[in-house]
Amino acid sequence: MTATSLATHELRKAFGGVTALDGATVEFQHGKVNALIGPNGSGKTTFFNCVTGMIKPDSGVVSYAGKDITGKAPHRIARHGLGRTFQLCRTFPRMTALENVLSAVQPKGLIGGLRGAKRRSEIDRAMSWLTRLGIEHLAGNEARDMSWGQQKLLELAGVLMAEPATVLLDEPAGGVNPALLDRIGVLVRELNAEGRTFVIVEHNMDLVMSISDHIVVFDRGRPIAEGPPSVIKTDERVLGAYLGV
Repeated sequence: MTATSLATHELRKAFGGVTALDGATVEFQHGKVNALIGPNGSGKTTFFNCVTGMIKPDSGVVSYAGKDITGKAPHRIARHGLGRTFQLCRTFPRMTALENVLSAVQPKGLIGGLRGAKRRSEIDRAMSWLTRLGIEHLAGNEARDMSWGQQKLLELAGVLMAEPATVLLDEPAGGVNPALLDRIGVLVRELNAEGRTFVIVEHNMDLVMSISDHIVVFDRGRPIAEGPPSVIKTDERVLGAYLGV
């Protein structure tokens, strides 16, 4: 039996009269590449926001590595080993790529942190992540001067700088050209082989099917199917609603 990394039980969240999560009970597998798919409005990003503390669920439980993290502040959840990217990149536009990555691990605030980030070891580690993502040549460039795909890679570098055990990626393929998309896919599999767990929200089915070990399908705020790609590909509900077959 595969261990559980991240799980929710009866998670609920409504915005006014609109129910975004409707009793979502989900388990993602430790040490695997998990995917969360479903149509727009099915609750995927709200789920990520509740799990990572960006918003508080109305009810239900979020657990990670056996610990209840429901409703904790994002920085406290991050300290448990959860890292997360966003649909819309969250970088500091007037800071260089290197400064963006260094800022991801500073505990005393941005300005004070950057002053203390001149330690050679931290700079070397930040540069190693930029290199691994193929954007080391942009280390001195401000984030605002980078392409959308490059900013996606930069955001991911910042997340990885904090050394999370589990990484949540929110639509990593969105607006990314095929070459960069291939790089992201290869990197996810490499990092997974090194021991990191992934949970990926994504609409690009080619990417999902090629890199995922376990897939959860959402509809109307709750899971309707789960399993390996081979099972999801043949599930009638998924075929009809999401894969267009």
